[in-house]
Amino acid sequence: MAHLEMVGTMVHQLTDGASIEEIEKAGLGAYYTDHGVDVYPQSAAGMPFSASVLACKGDPIANLQEDLAAEQKARATYEKLIDLCRDDPDVLDPLKFLRQREIVHFQRFGEALRGVQDKLAEKKFYMNNMKCNNMTNSNMNYNDNDCGCN
Repeated sequence: MAHLEMVGTMVHQLTDGASIEEIEKAGLGAYYTDHGVDVYPQSAAGMPFSASVLACKGDPIANLQEDLAAEQKARATYEKLIDLCRDDPDVLDPLKFLRQREIVHFQRFGEALRGVQDKLAEKKFYMNNMKCNNMTNSNMNYNDNDCGCN
């Protein structure tokens, strides 16, 4: 969530001291009406941030796939913001940093996914510690791991 704070801070810095006319001209009149100049995390279309966008399934492969997708979506968003900012290094540099961070996160989640897939593909061996050479289904007592041998 640190990236939301960084982008929010940049927006706040860019709008700090703007007149009402400048805010309206920039198309931020409705935003200003609802939130003033405070930072309010929302999509470019005005959809407020919600925990409903966090996709948790209780399955490591599904969760990691969601993480990979989220990192790519964030990277693409930063690239579009970079396109919009063009010539302002005070805005471009933090956005480029955030974009690069998403790329690294994507790589790390990919490594984690491969590790989970490899682990799940391993054959599982189960052993018990019973010491008996005369074990059959008929003489085994499953409750106390005793095969019935004396």
